[in-house]
Amino acid sequence: MPSRLPGAESRGGLVLQGLVAFLKGLGASRLLAMVAVTTALIGFFAFVIMRVTTPQMTTLFTDLSTEDSSGIIKDLERQAIPFELRNEGALIMVPKDKVTRLRMKLAEGGLPKGGGVGYEIFDKSDALGTTSFVQNINHLRALEGELARTIRAIDRIQAARVHLVLPERPLFSRETPEPSASIVVRVRGALEPQQIRAIRHVVASAVNGLKPQRVSIVDEAGQLLADGAKGDADNAIGDERRAAFEKRMRNQVEAIISSVVGAGRARVQLSADFDYNKITQTSDKYDPEGRVLRSSQTREESSATAENGGQVTVNNELPGNQNRDGAAVARDQSKKSEETNNYEISRTTKTEVTEVGRVNRISVAVLVDGSYSKNEKGEQVYQERSKEQLDRIATLVRSAIGFDQKRGDQVEVVNLKFAEAPVVPPVAEPAGLLGMLQFTKDDVMYVIELGVMMLLGLVVLFMVIRPLVKRILASEEVAAAKDGAHPALTDGSDAVDANGQALLTNTTAQLIDVAQVQGQVHAQSVHRVGELAERNPNETATIVRQWLSEPAE
Repeated sequence: MPSRLPGAESRGGLVLQGLVAFLKGLGASRLLAMVAVTTALIGFFAFVIMRVTTPQMTTLFTDLSTEDSSGIIKDLERQAIPFELRNEGALIMVPKDKVTRLRMKLAEGGLPKGGGVGYEIFDKSDALGTTSFVQNINHLRALEGELARTIRAIDRIQAARVHLVLPERPLFSRETPEPSASIVVRVRGALEPQQIRAIRHVVASAVNGLKPQRVSIVDEAGQLLADGAKGDADNAIGDERRAAFEKRMRNQVEAIISSVVGAGRARVQLSADFDYNKITQTSDKYDPEGRVLRSSQTREESSATAENGGQVTVNNELPGNQNRDGAAVARDQSKKSEETNNYEISRTTKTEVTEVGRVNRISVAVLVDGSYSKNEKGEQVYQERSKEQLDRIATLVRSAIGFDQKRGDQVEVVNLKFAEAPVVPPVAEPAGLLGMLQFTKDDVMYVIELGVMMLLGLVVLFMVIRPLVKRILASEEVAAAKDGAHPALTDGSDAVDANGQALLTNTTAQLIDVAQVQGQVHAQSVHRVGELAERNPNETATIVRQWLSEPAE
């Protein structure tokens, strides 16, 4: 290898001296500022690198219990998969590209269990050494756990606990106590009446002998959602039936009016008065004209008697007796006839049952907008609808609701100008490359975040680092020029030319052409090499021979 020339070492020494002089000239405050900026830049780029290299995290499971969280964390640590815990362990985040595989793997191991014990309690139980009492307790726990899991599957329910009371029939008792249930739920928002009723029926259907009226539901705030009172259930059903009837009728009326005045130019309010009394009425009706002969009975009697002057003899009583005297005998004859007819009268028995939810009256209020037309200037002008149009609309409404004047139904149609609603621009669907690639919101936000970080990095590179580097390089060149072209005097005095102007001072630096400085430094280096060759001719000849003997590359 060729030996390093002394000129290169002297040039490196000049650069080092210039850098030291530059740092001394900056002062302590500027040095601290540069150190702080450098530290901040290193931290910034370290954060950017870590953020870019860190995998994108997404939700694995939410609303986990403490037992499920601990089991899932142990499995993730065993597989060496990075994860994050949030909401005090109720939410676990894992890399997005591993979510599906992890869910299937954890489901294979029975995780998450849902914060309760289900029928899996019998998987590892020893049936031979278990008493009937323990079996009954396990069955009750399993049934409560399975019902809690089913209830949590309903929308708006975060967690649920179920308590069942299944009493046994006492000995020598004919009646069995009815079972009951109590449910505590934690909800997001508020449950609708049909959801509460659905929960009660699900639990009642899963437990033998349990009635929906015996199920109580309480939320996490202690508010009673269902107390099992029959009257409350009937009122809830009646209110729901009335709301459904009003909604259906309102939609029908609004649809038929919108087809006439235009979509969004009609408002319909409908109120129905329901009768929730159940009436049972029985009536009997007799028709005298519709008689039918059921039976007929006829009876006839006849008798005859003779007068003998009041004498009673054996001869008179014998049959075939003839009056020997030949005298005429007077006889008394009687005849009796009796007829009995039985008729069946037609009878009609009618029983009427009026169920709960009979409509007593319907009231409808319809508000329609006017018509719009353009004038000569192209402006829209509002015009009221004529009375004839309003009457026709009212006729349509009466036909749609089944108007009954005897029932007291009311229909009002009013024409007023609608207030102008703010125009909301339609949301444009993703098209082009974004629509073809089907980017999700998380992917778009991730790309935007990376773009912002890259932009900040470029700003810091061109606005902070580049000026500092240029300043350091310029200071090194100026220091080298000062040392090579105009060396300072040994006694500390300044060099002065013929005109009395200062050439170099310790406080003022002159502007020096970079090309001239480099030329002067190169000339000085060549001059010093020549002096060294003259002083040491043998060493110089040896170095030249080594260079000549080396093969050309």
